[in-house]
Amino acid sequence: MRSSQSISGMPPAPGWENRRMNLIERVTQNFTASIETKREALAHLAEPIVSGSRLIIASFLEGGKVLSCGNGGSAADAQHFSSEMLNRFERERTGLPAIALTTDTSTLTSISNDYDFDEIFAKQVRALGQSGDVLLAISTSGNSENVNAAIEAAHERDMSVVALSGRDGGRLGSLLDPHDVEIRVPAESTARIQEVHLLIIHCLCDLVDQQLLGDADE
Repeated sequence: MRSSQSISGMPPAPGWENRRMNLIERVTQNFTASIETKREALAHLAEPIVSGSRLIIASFLEGGKVLSCGNGGSAADAQHFSSEMLNRFERERTGLPAIALTTDTSTLTSISNDYDFDEIFAKQVRALGQSGDVLLAISTSGNSENVNAAIEAAHERDMSVVALSGRDGGRLGSLLDPHDVEIRVPAESTARIQEVHLLIIHCLCDLVDQQLLGDADE
């Protein structure tokens, strides 16, 4: 088998089989932890996911849009959601208005340079956000200051917020208004929280499609 030889074609170093089994065990542990985190989160998150989808749908039906933001992996999640709205998820439909605030490098770097990195999303929200729009704010810790500043800016613009967070919610939780929705993953590991955030995004996309288009078999 290929795994019994090194890339150079020479026999593997002594002890390789034991190390390989250890690596396989780590992969298994990661899969198991992800599955368990999702299973435990379901009871806590089903209702807020539905509520978040309702805010998003209400905005779309009134001619509004969704602005999304986050840092690092959460920036990728913000862009993932936006692409599923603008293009399509699993069903054919007209594109829906969604903008990821994480993609324009000239805007991001100019705001960081001229003002402060904490303002990179808030200034965009103030410029692009309108009453009735929704901010999808993503932070695994709830303590990303630029995301929290965006939430404050969204409220200034009379926007609703759907927040994806984790752990104890951080400062983010204290910034939300009663009509906002926080979808907080009950986990400590950043990797596990991000994995659940991606599932939440797919659930939101699916619920948007279902509420706009009806059941797929109708």
